[in-house]
Amino acid sequence: MELPLVVGVDGSEPSLAAVDWAVDEAARLGLPLRLVSASKWERYEGPALPGDLERSSGRVLMENILGAAVERARRRNPEVRAAGEVLGDQAVDALLREGHNASLLVTGSRGRGEVTGLLLGSVSLAVAARAHCPVIVVRGDKAGLAGSHERILLGVGDHATGGEAVRFAFREAEARSCALDVVRAWRCPAHETADHPLLAGDPAHQHEEEASAVLDALLADAVEEHPDVLVHRATAEGPARKLLLKRSAAADLVIIGARRRHGHYGLQLGSVGHTLLHHAECPVAVVPARG
Repeated sequence: MELPLVVGVDGSEPSLAAVDWAVDEAARLGLPLRLVSASKWERYEGPALPGDLERSSGRVLMENILGAAVERARRRNPEVRAAGEVLGDQAVDALLREGHNASLLVTGSRGRGEVTGLLLGSVSLAVAARAHCPVIVVRGDKAGLAGSHERILLGVGDHATGGEAVRFAFREAEARSCALDVVRAWRCPAHETADHPLLAGDPAHQHEEEASAVLDALLADAVEEHPDVLVHRATAEGPARKLLLKRSAAADLVIIGARRRHGHYGLQLGSVGHTLLHHAECPVAVVPARG
């Protein structure tokens, strides 16, 4: 059974951009598209109304918004199987529940009623940080949204977060017939110098070699399984968030992995995830590690 690609719809311009992006992605992956809206989305973003009127107004509004979005999706690509449903829940809860039976969750960068110029909306951030399936937040400039760079970017962390993200990245690159840039950042702590009595050789060179070894180990199986994907590997000194943010300007999608927090509900997005979700020049995929 093929799980659908699910996109959240609230009528805002960012969510309509997410619908367009999701249609193209569903076509690439050969997946059905499920558009969902939450009848209680309005609670945080609209005027307070008496109970029954609020529920009725919210659901009717969302049904109209959803119907227009489904029609928009079908016009964009009639071959993509698109269907929609209004769910009687808060937006975050509805999307997280949908994520249990989705190949991907797609959201816009911010929602209806949120402050103009806001870098990332509360719904998008909560979904990216808590979903059990990969989440793509659609944001960035026109070139990144249109996929005109013909390359995607994978930021590789450690083994705990990298496996699923690597597999996801190779599948994306293969579906798009595009190049895959894989980057592993490394840092040389200031106290590590060549004169340190416990260190032999050049510390910077050692850190770079370790970063390269991590790349080789994480990519080996995927390279063998996807021989047609053109892979560009790079190790670079510096903060990963800055390196990936800069390179996102030449990518159609940037992908990172995230591990689950022990004893907590959600993922460890860290500074890299937060920076990209707020500032990247292209859509951002957060891929949770297994378990």
